[in-house]
Amino acid sequence: MSTEVTACDPTEIATLFLFEELSPEQLGRLCAEGRVERFDPGPVYTEGEPATCFYVMIEGTVVLYRRVGGDDVEVSRTSQRGVYAGAMQAYLGDRVPQTYVNSMRVTEPTRFFVLPAQSFADVMREWFPMAAHLLEGLFFGSKNTQRAIGQRERLLALGSLSAGLTHELNNPAAAAVRATAALRERVGKMRHKLAHIAQGPYSRETLADLIEIQERTAERVAKAPVLSPLEASDREDELTDWLDDHGIPEGWRVAPTFVQAGLDTDWLEQVAAAVAEDVLPGAVGWLNYTVETELLMDEIEDSTTRISNLVDAAKQYAQLDRAPHRDVDVHELLDSTLLMLSGKIGPRVRVVKDYDRSLPEVPAYPAELNQVWTNLIDNAVAAITDGGGEGTLTVRTARDGDRLLVEFRDTGPGVPDDIRDRIFDPFFTTKPVGEGTGLGLDISWRIVVNKHRGSLHVESVPGDTRFQVLLPLTAPGAGAEGTGAEGAGAEDSGAEGTGAGDTGAERTGAGTEEPA
Repeated sequence: MSTEVTACDPTEIATLFLFEELSPEQLGRLCAEGRVERFDPGPVYTEGEPATCFYVMIEGTVVLYRRVGGDDVEVSRTSQRGVYAGAMQAYLGDRVPQTYVNSMRVTEPTRFFVLPAQSFADVMREWFPMAAHLLEGLFFGSKNTQRAIGQRERLLALGSLSAGLTHELNNPAAAAVRATAALRERVGKMRHKLAHIAQGPYSRETLADLIEIQERTAERVAKAPVLSPLEASDREDELTDWLDDHGIPEGWRVAPTFVQAGLDTDWLEQVAAAVAEDVLPGAVGWLNYTVETELLMDEIEDSTTRISNLVDAAKQYAQLDRAPHRDVDVHELLDSTLLMLSGKIGPRVRVVKDYDRSLPEVPAYPAELNQVWTNLIDNAVAAITDGGGEGTLTVRTARDGDRLLVEFRDTGPGVPDDIRDRIFDPFFTTKPVGEGTGLGLDISWRIVVNKHRGSLHVESVPGDTRFQVLLPLTAPGAGAEGTGAEGAGAEDSGAEGTGAGDTGAERTGAGTEEPA
């Protein structure tokens, strides 16, 4: 774009509110080191470029915007004389990345007082040494505080997840232990029964028939149908009557096991036809042990499979042995997070998965997205259950243009209008002191917006609150350095903004700075 540089008039820049208290000597130095530059409509600087200048608008109209996903999102548009933007953190030197975190353009011929970043840094340190030290302390103190509390936030989440995982692992582990003990008892009885059969008056052919029936019974157990309680009760009655009619003692004890294994009266008729009448009670007892053994082994297999799945889910959630950035199926991440949080979700929250399985994989940092899912699910569950309520959490995925939508919808009381614009602010929390750090949504916002170039916003009315995450379907380039782990990094603390920093209002959209 075309520009025109003109002489700097100290009396003109003295009328800008930023410089109105400066001495003539200071104004003279600013004019000597800076310049007045007129820009035709078009871009002035672009997000991500080295931050080389500090701009103060003398007259015209300025627009700030940021690149979010594949879109340019306008942050602010103003004609207010004296607004400033650019290399605002230059006085911090190389301790923070000196790049523009937004883009600026003008919509009409606009004049700026332009000061090189190094000159801005020099005058800040020389003229306002105390202010510079205070700003440095505020900047790095806030960053360190957020980093420390962010680590605490993750430790608290890890503790909660660990407790939930321990609970989930304990159930199948206890079931496997019980089934193993019962199996040992049944095998002992089978050995005793086998010795009894061996001593009985059974021919070689009869024993062969019993073994064949045992094998076919084991196969039938593996294919046992799932019956309703009413169907199971009716079949138990039929089997009990059949066993009593054929002189089998305590048939009512055997019948439920046979029903669970999928055996019916037709099957017992085949058994009765294959062996002599005097052999039938022993054959039924032998088959009962066989069925019990098979069922116990199935229970052990189910329990150990459940444990294996939980371990896989924990590994998926933590992304152990995985590349930090790769193409991922968000449904796998969501499922592992829901499984890890199942103990915390509890019985009062019904989880509905409304997935579009046709969605492609997206480039992402999966471990960090799992942290986002954890924070959003945890908030939704708390909203539903605080005060003893019940409700539904719906996790939905869909395509939204060139982005992938992940939506968490809960039926809680909603986010009040008076705090909706603040919920993404660091340290803001509605929980009692000591129960929340106020960084869960702040960390989530930074991971989604800064790290993935996506967006995170909320829509809420009583009974219907939706947190919506939009992620680019294709890699938009390298994400900003630092993640939720970094807390309030230089990138989003107004380092290259215009003095106002981030506000909750902007965070419900693209999360960018507003001019001073």
